[in-house]
Amino acid sequence: MRVVIQRVKSASVSIDKKMVNKIKQGFLIFIGIQDCDTESDLDYAVKKILQMRIFEDSNGKMNLSLRDVSGEILSISQFTLYADIKKGNRPSFSSAGKPDFANLMYNRFNDKLNLFVATKVGIFGADMQIELINDGPVTIVFDTAELKVDRKN
Repeated sequence: MRVVIQRVKSASVSIDKKMVNKIKQGFLIFIGIQDCDTESDLDYAVKKILQMRIFEDSNGKMNLSLRDVSGEILSISQFTLYADIKKGNRPSFSSAGKPDFANLMYNRFNDKLNLFVATKVGIFGADMQIELINDGPVTIVFDTAELKVDRKN
């Protein structure tokens, strides 16, 4: 599972010029799923996201979590996070999860997040337009497969 977290002042997702969802302060999350992802990948990603301290405290230090600032999440499925550009000029997406499995995992991921913080979503597989106002240049990227290796060591 590959996750990109963008700290935002606001974000919205539209389809065919119609607003589907929006958030105020929080995280815009892009998530890519692979067929090898498991429930433990979901749990680990959710735990990391909720505990990540990337909002400034009163001293300007990144010391506050999403829950500390009463933030929200806008979660967007993004199979292109698994683009392979090693050969040629056209990306291959063969590492991305099959749509039925990826959709199931995406929904489970969002349900798990929503237990702890307001989580709004895009529409899986749709041609979505995302608008955001960055909250500083804060973008975090992680892959649960790489973190699994680190956890074993």
